[in-house]
Amino acid sequence: MRVRIVGAGSVGRYMAVQLATSGHDVTILDQDPQVVSRHRWLHEGVHWEEGDGCEPATLARVGAAEVDVVAAVTGDDEDNLVVSLLAKQEYAVPRVVARVNNPNNEWMFNETWGVDVSVSTPHLLTGLVEEAVNVGSFVRLLSFDQGRARLAEVTLADTSPAIGNEIAALGLPRESTVVAVLRSAQVVVPRGDTVLLAGDEVLVLVTGDAEPDVRRVLVG
Repeated sequence: MRVRIVGAGSVGRYMAVQLATSGHDVTILDQDPQVVSRHRWLHEGVHWEEGDGCEPATLARVGAAEVDVVAAVTGDDEDNLVVSLLAKQEYAVPRVVARVNNPNNEWMFNETWGVDVSVSTPHLLTGLVEEAVNVGSFVRLLSFDQGRARLAEVTLADTSPAIGNEIAALGLPRESTVVAVLRSAQVVVPRGDTVLLAGDEVLVLVTGDAEPDVRRVLVG
């Protein structure tokens, strides 16, 4: 897979090393010459380029027209949006991933700006905190495909109508899938005959407008 990462901060560098270690063709781009000079030997499989990712000519120089993924992960939301828009509209990049620094800006990171997947660290951390303390609540962890698909978690309370029932018998909508069950610090691969118990952490992938029905089945 050919990946171009714009932004060589700690997030971009970590991504670059992990992807290169997995055998992908990775180029990381940053406009700060000192950053490029300091880290260009970070990993032999990571190619470094100096330049402004908000400039079409720079993206063309790093081969944006031939890549599979562009990841805009700078510390500036404006820059990430501009990079995403250029990558999608000018170079038809199949998949554009963007980092959201300020959660108040998350509403802009959508297909209008060329973003296929946005990651908001503050929202993710908030969801993980809620997941840890809110038994019986429906907690969104991640969104995919401009919010059309969501990964959510429910820790089943004693009053959940799902307790004691097999997953196949729950009546979950077709637009949802139980992807994992965490029980007593172990991951249970869900099957149709898996019986849910109080205290189970149920991870479910929800698409479309199925969330209210999933909430009703698992929370009540």
